[in-house]
Amino acid sequence: MDTLKQDWTAPGTRRPIVIFGAGSIVRDAHLPAWAAGGYEVAGITDPDHAKAEALAAEHGTRALSAEEALAVPDALFDLATPPDAHAGILAQLPKGAPVLIQKPMGSTLDGATEVLRICRERDLLAAMNFQLRFAPMAVALKDAIDKGQLGQVVDIEMHGVLATPWGLWTFLEGLPRIEIAMHSIHYLDLIRHLVGDPKGVSARTLGHPSHAVAQTRTAAILDYGPELRCLLSVNHDWDFGRPHQACELRVAGTKGAAYMKLGVNLDYPKGEPDVLEINDGSGWQAIPLTGSWFTESFTARMHNLQRAAAGEEALIAPVADGWRTMALVEACYAASAAPLTPIQETP
Repeated sequence: MDTLKQDWTAPGTRRPIVIFGAGSIVRDAHLPAWAAGGYEVAGITDPDHAKAEALAAEHGTRALSAEEALAVPDALFDLATPPDAHAGILAQLPKGAPVLIQKPMGSTLDGATEVLRICRERDLLAAMNFQLRFAPMAVALKDAIDKGQLGQVVDIEMHGVLATPWGLWTFLEGLPRIEIAMHSIHYLDLIRHLVGDPKGVSARTLGHPSHAVAQTRTAAILDYGPELRCLLSVNHDWDFGRPHQACELRVAGTKGAAYMKLGVNLDYPKGEPDVLEINDGSGWQAIPLTGSWFTESFTARMHNLQRAAAGEEALIAPVADGWRTMALVEACYAASAAPLTPIQETP
């Protein structure tokens, strides 16, 4: 089996990073990833200034006011903010600035469209933080598919039975869209990255009687025509412990297959090791991974954006492509709200 790509080349020129937001994703993923990539964090700003101060002190940087954050010269801006906050911040960024935007792109497709409009109007080099594409296991899987090791892809199945600690993200309380918009969006984006846009979707997303989070369980079928079966089945309320929890992607082709375990979701945020195994027709082989979804994928995502800002390579997953993932998310919610085909009554 050919050696598969996993790593992302670091940029020759690095811009300082200014972070908007001081939540758990910044503490658990962004700051460790930027440190691992050798990036300078010029500061953190958050409406809760005391929260920003505490986090900044832990990581050797400083808390900034919003005005100070916007004034950092030659900065790359990292928006780790709730979706409804994106547009207001983007509208204030210096024209032409590079910016990484936390998913989702908006609470709705209309919100994503407004983000896209502002980014175009201000000529921002804007990328969505769909970092699962950049996880070593996902980069290797895409490389294997592109090299034809699996043949024609004919089957993709994402399966998750998890116990997700939703309480880590207090800003989710009361929001009408949770599971697809905040979690399965990663899987939908990765599937688009692997095989392109589906023709349509059928879906159901629902909550659970044990808590008040809007949705925590989703089933969806993506229509790629008569030769490719593609589905997601995700349940965040399987709180019965290991070993019968799972978070795994299976891809089958006409020549081979791949199995991917997304370990971070099985004990978030600490996680278990990621796994990638590929059978190209000669038996299953474990692919030694150079890192994990958390946090190497965040570092690789930043490397690509920094390299694009330096003119060293093209930007992957810019906001225009992120809008397409948001359109798929919107289609899932529309499908979930639509009536199902009724079963005929007994004559």
